[in-house]
Parts: sequence; C-alpha cells; structure tokens
Amino acid sequence: MKAYDIIIVGAGIIGMSSAYHLQKNNPAKKILVIDEEPGAGRGNTAKAAGMFRNTFSSRTSQVLSDTSIKFYSHLQNEMNHDIRLIETGYLWLLSKQQLDEYSLIIEKMMERGIKIRILKKDELKRIPELNLELNKNLEETKYLGLENIHKGLLGTKCGELDQSELVKFYEEEFEKRGGETLFNTKVHGLVITPKNEFGGPPFVWQNPKINGVSTKNGEIYGDKIVLATGAYSHELLDPIGIDSHSRPKKRQLFQLQGPDLEELLYVKGFNEEGILPFTILPKSGVYVKPDETGKGFWTGCADDLGRPYSLDVTPEKSFYEFNIRPILTKYLPQFESARIANKLAGLYACNTIDGNPYVFERHGMIIVSGCSGSGIMKADAIGRIVDALYQGKGEAELYGNVKFEVSDIGVEKRNVENEEFTI
Repeated sequence: MKAYDIIIVGAGIIGMSSAYHLQKNNPAKKILVIDEEPGAGRGNTAKAAGMFRNTFSSRTSQVLSDTSIKFYSHLQNEMNHDIRLIETGYLWLLSKQQLDEYSLIIEKMMERGIKIRILKKDELKRIPELNLELNKNLEETKYLGLENIHKGLLGTKCGELDQSELVKFYEEEFEKRGGETLFNTKVHGLVITPKNEFGGPPFVWQNPKINGVSTKNGEIYGDKIVLATGAYSHELLDPIGIDSHSRPKKRQLFQLQGPDLEELLYVKGFNEEGILPFTILPKSGVYVKPDETGKGFWTGCADDLGRPYSLDVTPEKSFYEFNIRPILTKYLPQFESARIANKLAGLYACNTIDGNPYVFERHGMIIVSGCSGSGIMKADAIGRIVDALYQGKGEAELYGNVKFEVSDIGVEKRNVENEEFTI
C-alpha cells in the first residue's frame, strides 16, 4: 500500500485540527486522514452540543480553551469563514452552598482575566417563570434534594458555534495544502514492525515501532501515526499494551419543543443577541441550550455513578423522563408541556484523573485523548500542540503568541491542575 509521512486516524474535530496544523507547518509532508465515517466530523463531534467556554478552574483548560476560542473568533470575523459563532454566554444558576464552594475557583478565574459576571436575583428574574425559590413543603422538592437559586454566574466570552462548519474549515484547508482523506475505512489495528522471524510481534530487543494501520483493504504505512480517535482509542491501544489514559462514557442530548417554550428563548440583558444563555441548573448539572431553529431547547446532563464505561450510543428516552425532567420542570415549569422532538447520544473520552487532555508519544505514535467533553472548545490549541510534538519542539505556540509547554499535557512530565469546574 501507499506510504505516507503521517497518518492521522480519526477525522473528528481533534483529528482535523491536527491535520490542518501539521500540513500547514510541514508542507512537504504527505499526510493522510483516515476515518470509518463517510466524512469529517460525522462521529462524536456531530453529537456534541456545539458549545464553547473558557470558564475552567485549571490553568491548562483555561489556556487551551481561551486561545482556541480567540482563533475561532478570528476565523469568523477576520477570515470570513462563518462558523456561526455567537457569544450567548454560559449561565450557572447556583445555590448558596454552590456559590460558597466555587468562590475560590471564581476568584481564580477572574484573576486570570476570564470575563465573569455575578448576577443577583433581580437580574435572574428576567428569565420567564424561573423558580428562584422552591416550595420546600412539596414532597418532590425534598425528595429530589433541590435548593433555591441564590445567584447566577455568567461567563460572557462563552457561547455556541456550528461544529460542522468548523470541521469543514480545517478539512478544506488541509486538502488545499495537499492533504489526503480516506473515509468509509475502519482501522482494525495498528501495524508494529519489525515482525519476528515467525511472523508475530517483535521481540523486545528489536526496537519495535508503530508505523502503519490495518484496514479491510490492507495495511497502510506511515512514518508517524497520530491516533485521534477519542473515546475509541482503547480499542486500538489495548491490544498492543498501551494505555490511552481515557475511558468512554455515553452522554445524551434531547431536543424539546412545546407551546410554552418560545418565550423563554428570547431574554434581554444577558447578551447582545437577546437570547437565553446556555443555562445550567443547580441540581445534577442539568442544562438547557436554546434552539432557535427548532423553537425549543436541547437539554442534557452528565451522569457518572451507575453509568458504565462503554461504547453504547443508544439514546434513552427514560433518561430524560426520570433524570432530567423532574429537575427541569421544578425550576422552569414551562417544560411541563414539552415533548421530545429528537434525541441523540455520543461519547466523552473521559480523563478520570484530572479532566485535562492528553497528547503524548509512544513507540513512534502520537496519541491524543482524554478531552472529557471539551474537545471542540480546545481543538485548535490541541492541534498546534500535536504539530509541536511531531516537530520535536518542547514548546507550542498557541493562537495569540501564547507559549505552552508540550510536556504539560503529556504523561511523564505532566503538569496540570485538576479540572474542578465541569458540567
């Protein structure tokens, strides 16, 4: 089969950002992106909420997201590539206890220049029918463990974008520069050379290297393999004894429509667009995302204990009915009459240790994983770090001339803070 300088496995947002930056900065290299889907960004990237934020507790997450978001804004405003980026904001509705718990994190974010507003109850009353104070005598309120809303935390440089348009930009620019794509092609395994004299894996003294991928059409060889398969990384790494440092977990989204929801879409005072921000309720991270096109909302929440690590991507109507709906309707009663118009499920590549991404090298292969649901909002920075690692640089230059130590999100010399401000 044809040989390449670099083969990138995975054409999601991380794979395509990496492909773009590698081809841009190494124009003489022959680079191939390979994916089992029929096009770029058709897997878990397409099943994401399409939101971005720079409101993180760890410096690593803040830098990766903030520089990426600034590049996306530059892409839309200066490069005239419309990715439908809108800074509608992220609004956390917090109980008194939550605000106390997050006070040091909020202070740290503000010190680092992250734009945040603390909203009092009078400002939150702009949201139609929002129950700031719940009836504590109701049995269901006590049973669900719901708390009153004390204040709001609004991240102003946060919002939404069209991830399909963002992926399209990276793909088109990659191909313009001579990059190749191969879709509808599943990688079944990684090729390790040299084989021993009996045709099996190399002996330990043979200095083995991963320099190819195995597909239904045969083996394809590359001097460097970049594995950007996210939640699926362990499928290729476990059989050859490499730890992906991430685990796959299902996350679900439900599109809701109903006669009482349209008024909630448009709320003045939070952003220039006059749209309700992406809003996170005080209990269990239940959130609502305005959906102007569908005249409704998307909703979801992350469940951990009891949710297995698996590759299952079947959306469960019962998850909405028994987990999300009871909380959602207590704080926003207009959702009582809402119906599910659509539902989908994708996978997070969960870093179970510190919540930050991994970019590291093993046996000639660069592995990117562990984005923990924030891949879209950090993708540009991660692509630049992959390119720096490929070129053997100790430091990557992120958008805006921000320097970043490549080893900080590696394994051996990892230098990150635990991410404590997750949804």
